[in-house]
Amino acid sequence: MTHGKTTHPPRIRTLFLSLALAGAACATAGAAMAEEAARIPAIKLYNTPDHQAAFVRGTIPALRKVPSQEFWLSNSVEPWEQSTHPAPRRQYVVTLQGELEFRVSDGSTFRLAPGTVLLAEDTQGAGHSWKMLPPATEWVRAYIPMVPGSSDGFEPSR
Repeated sequence: MTHGKTTHPPRIRTLFLSLALAGAACATAGAAMAEEAARIPAIKLYNTPDHQAAFVRGTIPALRKVPSQEFWLSNSVEPWEQSTHPAPRRQYVVTLQGELEFRVSDGSTFRLAPGTVLLAEDTQGAGHSWKMLPPATEWVRAYIPMVPGSSDGFEPSR
């Protein structure tokens, strides 16, 4: 020991340095992998080539910033929303309260509840319909329009 510092033989110092660098590299790679792996369940409404509404299950990135100019919250239902309709624009719909059943052109259905993001991209054709499922009496949601030309980040489930 010299002046309160521990000295190690050069081979031990090299080993410590190698372990420290390897640990830092693993931590950096681990953080990047965790960010890449962090995904949120999502369902995407889209148009088939013949403008029918369809859906696919998948995920969107949890930590990716999404370009947006505005968003709004709603707990009311407009008259046009009570029947089959296309999405008025490409938008994320984040359910905060309530559970719904959506129906698309071929009669297929899916349930939407808090924890799953809806990507409403069926902007042509007849569109989709939905109904609230008991015991829900209110659908509280956030609408986040997608910036035209931006990627939605959606990855279909395998």
